[in-house]
Amino acid sequence: MTAFTADYPAATVMPSPNHGERAGGRRPDMILLHYTGMPSADGALTWLCSEESQVSSHYFVFEDGRVLQLVPEARRAWHAGKSQWKGEGDINSCSIGIEIANPGHPGGLPDFPAAQIAAVAELCRNCGERWGIVPERVLGHSDVAPIRKVDPGENFPWKRLHEAGVGHFVDPTPITGGRFFQRGDQGQPVEALQAMLSLYGYATEINGLFDDRTEGDVAAFQRHFRPLRVDGIADFSTIDTLHRLLKGLPHRSDPAAS
Repeated sequence: MTAFTADYPAATVMPSPNHGERAGGRRPDMILLHYTGMPSADGALTWLCSEESQVSSHYFVFEDGRVLQLVPEARRAWHAGKSQWKGEGDINSCSIGIEIANPGHPGGLPDFPAAQIAAVAELCRNCGERWGIVPERVLGHSDVAPIRKVDPGENFPWKRLHEAGVGHFVDPTPITGGRFFQRGDQGQPVEALQAMLSLYGYATEINGLFDDRTEGDVAAFQRHFRPLRVDGIADFSTIDTLHRLLKGLPHRSDPAAS
């Protein structure tokens, strides 16, 4: 692809050939955050800009806060893969993808530098303002593809982003004892948990059985909203944090249905 003008003024353009049309003329109404999961930022960037890879993102953020734009926001970048949120199965067509240079789980979950997180927050604020993206639709790859993906990981500082005006977040309920649900449990309480996860946006099947998928969705939720313990077990801390997040949601129509 030839050069284009950056949508985000602070970004430098480095075109990737991997993109296409947004299905049905969709406008982006979601921001999806990833970590690169590769040993070096330069290696990850080369991969995202290689036609062979068939993957891309709209933006790439280095550890020092430099921002590159690889794909115009009006185009469909190829970053989400098989994923789902609030019934929407083509996440690439409705999202802006941001790759954050970090080795992730393969590299031992190193911290994200302050300059990098500040740059991600400013980029998300800018995109959100220009496209009218609501806070609860700033998500991680693991939210829309539980089990299959775990990025940007439990070490990603969602609270710091929220304090900078980005995303939906509440302080997680402290971990204590009490009743919990785990794989193999079944019944109405499990169905109620599944309904809460589905209402928030996860593609949880409401069948009353705490199955592998429910466990994966709970782990994905914990990775984003209760990262101190990511075990897929729905303890009081997890359920109460989810309940408080749902209470804090404004009454909006589903963007995917409009």
